[in-house]
Amino acid sequence: MSGQYFFYFMVYSFFGWVLEGSYNLYNQGSFRKEGFLKGPFKPMYGFAPLLLLAAQMLDLSLPLILGLTLIIPSAVEYASGWLLKSAFHKQWWDYSSMPYQLHGHICLKFSLYWWVLATACIYLLQPLMELVYLFLEPIWVPIMPLIIMLFSADLLWTSWSRRRTLRRLELGEG
Repeated sequence: MSGQYFFYFMVYSFFGWVLEGSYNLYNQGSFRKEGFLKGPFKPMYGFAPLLLLAAQMLDLSLPLILGLTLIIPSAVEYASGWLLKSAFHKQWWDYSSMPYQLHGHICLKFSLYWWVLATACIYLLQPLMELVYLFLEPIWVPIMPLIIMLFSADLLWTSWSRRRTLRRLELGEG
């Protein structure tokens, strides 16, 4: 079961990278937008669906689940922005110029986007992901340790290199 949820996390993290890259291509003319990780993954896009799947398992009412599809992605985005800014003194996105924003980490406009996307993810995409997982499970299970190692290496390398850059800046070397 944990392998299945790790699969969902990785797929949704990759879809988040594609989504942000596409949005950046449309708005800025370049697909590549700097994210925290060096690889093609945006973990906050993986965490929010997992939390929503956990909420679904609680057999909550539809209105409550729909409310959570607004709250959970926004909370994950806020927590991600706050953690990254606290750890690395850098804000990867900034909504501070937008109306109804909170510390530049979240804003109403994008929370509403996340609400629509999260609802579509849970009710339209997730049933397909369950079928895809069943189809790929014989391949996924043996390669999962390698995927975990590669993802961990990206996380560790990125954290180390960003902390190193931060120390250089703090020392006036950058």
